[in-house]
Amino acid sequence: MPTPHNSAKPGDFAKTVLMPGDPLRAKFIADTFLENAKLVNNVRGIHGYTGTYKDVPVSVMASGMGMPSIGIYSYELFSQYDVDNIIRIGSAGAISAKLKLRDVVAAQGACTNSNFAHQYGLPGAFAPIADYTLLETAVAVAREIGVEMPVGNVLSSDTFYDASGSTMKWAEMGVLAVEMEAAALYMNAAKLGKRGLAICSISDSIVTGEELDAAQRQTTFTTMMKIALETAVKMAEK
Repeated sequence: MPTPHNSAKPGDFAKTVLMPGDPLRAKFIADTFLENAKLVNNVRGIHGYTGTYKDVPVSVMASGMGMPSIGIYSYELFSQYDVDNIIRIGSAGAISAKLKLRDVVAAQGACTNSNFAHQYGLPGAFAPIADYTLLETAVAVAREIGVEMPVGNVLSSDTFYDASGSTMKWAEMGVLAVEMEAAALYMNAAKLGKRGLAICSISDSIVTGEELDAAQRQTTFTTMMKIALETAVKMAEK
């Protein structure tokens, strides 16, 4: 049934949903890659579409920015719309000198400075990790299409403008990049018995100061999009 944040009807979403942060990126993916794409949600301008890719039903819907936002949308997709797999396809800032602009990174784990896990009342610190089946499938897809996709930890940060200036401390622990959503997605998936994976394109580098503009972020991350779409196809075969 519709929720306060989603006007879609039961059955409107496919089993796999791709989730960019930007609603315009969701529209770009639907227009560029999906056949017979139908707008199924537009509450608060959060575009959600369902169509087919290689004859497999696939949905794409924006998550908005930050863990509270993707926390809402992914929870509702998992719990109210019978979605099994959510693949975040977002941007991230490199904190590893090994990464360059437009590289694609798979988040095996998501360190975080968020208090999102406090709600579970756990007697310790929860380690948010990707679903292995989704991760393994995406890595195989990347290899098949000739893309070198680093796999490792990212930092899911609650702050974009970080007053502490401590982001680069995470790089000392081998963390590859910083983004703002993966940990909440992974925690919702774990709690609800679903699958979550974040695949991020490097939009800027905290190491070098290089960055892409908003238009480039919206339309040039096609390698990440193709990996996610091909992963959706393979998941439908499992």
